[in-house]
Amino acid sequence: MRAAIVLLAVMLGLCAAPLSAFAQQEAPAHLPENIQIGLSTNRVTITSDFSGADLTIFGAIDNADAQISRQGGYDVIVVLEGPAQPLVLWRRSRFLGVWVNAQSQTFVNVPLSYSVATTRAPQDITNPDSYKRLSLGTAYIYLEPQERSGNPATISEFTAALRDRKLAAGLYSENVGGVQFLSQTLFRATLRLPPNVPVGTHKARAFLFRNGEFMKETSSSLAIVKAGFEQTVFRVAHENSFFYGLFAVALAMLTGWMGRLIFRKD
Repeated sequence: MRAAIVLLAVMLGLCAAPLSAFAQQEAPAHLPENIQIGLSTNRVTITSDFSGADLTIFGAIDNADAQISRQGGYDVIVVLEGPAQPLVLWRRSRFLGVWVNAQSQTFVNVPLSYSVATTRAPQDITNPDSYKRLSLGTAYIYLEPQERSGNPATISEFTAALRDRKLAAGLYSENVGGVQFLSQTLFRATLRLPPNVPVGTHKARAFLFRNGEFMKETSSSLAIVKAGFEQTVFRVAHENSFFYGLFAVALAMLTGWMGRLIFRKD
C-alpha cells in the first residue's frame, strides 16, 4: 500500500513539472516595427512636353501593434530627395545706382529638389527637435554652408533665402495628407514631380513614427532621365562640352546672319 502511494506521488510530480515550467515561461516580446516601400516606377523619362507627373509610392508596416494601429498611433512621412550639388547664393546691392552681386554664400550637398508627403500636419506627428535631428521636412532640412566659421546671423539669412527660392520655384514642396493608410498596415504616398525636376538619381525615403517617436527609416532609388533629342543634347553638352560650346556659338552666329538677311530693309 505504501509503495502504491509513493508511486502515485512520483507520477503526479512528473505530470506537474511540465505544467509548472510552462506557467513560468514568458510571452514572446513584440518585435520592433519595420517599414517597407515600393515605387510605382523606378525610372521617369522627361521629354520636351513634360509638364510634371505624380509619383506613387506604396508601403507597409511590418510587426505593427494592432492596438496602436486601431488608435491611429502610426504616422508615415515620405520624402523624394533629388541629387545634391554645391550651390552659390548671391546677395545683390546697389552700387552707384547699379545692382551688383555684393556678397555670396556657398552651400555644399544641397538637394536640387525635395518633395514631402505626410499622413497629418507635421506639428501633429512629432516635435521640432525630431525633425531637426532627422533633417526632415522643408523647414528643417539641413543646408550645410561651406564656411561654418562665418557670421551665424548671415549664414541663417542666406539659408532662409535659399529655402525660400527653392519653395518659390516649386522644387521644394510639402503635401499634407499625401500619405494615406489603405489598411492598418498598408499605405500609399503621392508625390508631385514639378516640370523643372532635375535629372539624375533621386532617393525616396520613408520615416515611420509611433505616437510621435521615430521608429524606422527605409529608402529606394528613382532615376529621372531625359529622352529623345533632349537626351542627345544633354549627353553631348556634358561629354563634349568644348565642341558643344563651339557649335552653340556657330549656331547663334548663323541664326543672327540669317535673321539679318530675312528682315533687312531694302
